[in-house]
Amino acid sequence: MARGDSHVARTLRIRDYRLRSPRLPSPAVSDADQTYLQGDQPEGVPPLQLTGERTLPDVPEENYWYRRHVAVYEWIAERCAGLRVVDLACGEGYGSDLLAERAGEVIGVDANPEAFEHARARYRRPNLRFERGLVEDFDQPVDAVVFLQTIEHIHEPGRLLDRIARIAPAAYISTPNRLTLAPPGAEKSDNPWHLREYDAAQYRALLEPHFQRVELHGLFHARKLRANEIAIRLGWDRIHPALRLTKPFYDRFIPAISARDFRLRDGDLDRALDFLAICRA
Repeated sequence: MARGDSHVARTLRIRDYRLRSPRLPSPAVSDADQTYLQGDQPEGVPPLQLTGERTLPDVPEENYWYRRHVAVYEWIAERCAGLRVVDLACGEGYGSDLLAERAGEVIGVDANPEAFEHARARYRRPNLRFERGLVEDFDQPVDAVVFLQTIEHIHEPGRLLDRIARIAPAAYISTPNRLTLAPPGAEKSDNPWHLREYDAAQYRALLEPHFQRVELHGLFHARKLRANEIAIRLGWDRIHPALRLTKPFYDRFIPAISARDFRLRDGDLDRALDFLAICRA
């Protein structure tokens, strides 16, 4: 699953992109010297390395991004009970597995060979299978398409959206909010995988020509991530470095983040972290 995600890919996820939204600090080890690999994988399942192109579970430093994606997958899964669903650009496969807890059938599609082999080895359910291929080539009829944090990677998004509208009556399509991802006034972040990033109006303009109805929700911080935002506004960013608490505090804070620390809602979309579009063909 390619993910919304400003510097070199790896540093983006663990430092820069995180700093721009939840403003969590960078690790003590230089990102250029650090390799992040999944830990504690089941026997026979090859671990994946964090490159910045997609998010992964089982990497403590990546937990913020992983839980941010899980929150959206869980929300969608509740609305796909009993349906035949395709998860395009499924990446590591955790999202497809979450969908399969409620859906009647789930197909996870990804072009990356390592991610494909990992997903089919790790996630096994009678109603779940994985296919290796380009998302632009998938043409099987389904009840719903799930396509998260990847439209910003696509060279010809209009053509892909036409195809999605043909194969499914409903689609759940997300992308990061340019206004909270990129520097102020910039057209996009410096994420090397993103071809274009969107604000809410631009995202709606991209989607509406291809679907009869488009409803936009925003993803926001909740619970302890919201409390962290308030603490930063009150000066926490000045206090923890002065007291040398940065690493011990965030070494505990980041792994403790859960999907409940994010919330999907409508309204105030300019401040959203990500947009989730519910599209009806």
